Amino acid sequence: MRLRHHPKSGVARRLAATVETADSTLAQFRGLTFRRSLPEGYALAFRFGSARPRDVHMLFVFVPLDVIWVEEGVVRRVERLRPWRGIARERADLLLELPAGAADGVEPGDELVLERT
Repeated sequence: MRLRHHPKSGVARRLAATVETADSTLAQFRGLTFRRSLPEGYALAFRFGSARPRDVHMLFVFVPLDVIWVEEGVVRRVERLRPWRGIARERADLLLELPAGAADGVEPGDELVLERT
């Protein structure tokens, strides 16, 4: 899968060329913990059946992340979280974790689309 960003104004662009999905409970619990680096163009997607508040913590995460909360395809929040200390919460049915800096230019109200490759 890949991730496409459609800003409210401007040209659509590919945000991530490689999107891994955390579909199982174990994969969602593990997330990006213990990873020492992330490749450029990578994202981890957490897809949920319904929208509700979703927490992200950075305990045992060694790299900074850009986290995007999405509800019905529309960005609700974008936050850069620091290793070990970051924590944030927002309503979402899709949560995306990317290397820090990858979500620069993504703003609430923009659309994000997961595309099959």
